[in-house]
Amino acid sequence: MSKTHMMEITVQISEDQTIVELSKSIQPFHADIFLKKFVQGNPVEINIKSFLGLITLHLQNDDRIQVRAVGEDSEEALKAVVDYLT
Repeated sequence: MSKTHMMEITVQISEDQTIVELSKSIQPFHADIFLKKFVQGNPVEINIKSFLGLITLHLQNDDRIQVRAVGEDSEEALKAVVDYLT
């Protein structure tokens, strides 16, 4: 049975942080990591390991998002993403 960890956060990143760096930082994890954001009232969930998905989500400071990680190293993966985005 896969472990699942989830957290809701408010995005606070500096101008020098990029989605490329975020994508690279989570590649070592085996867990599937998802970000969910409401866009024009509709929920949009992407797999964070998808570079195109990250671009589509268009994260900005003060966005409220849900981070969900599923897999054996999900707790560590979740922490890495939350640390990067906050």
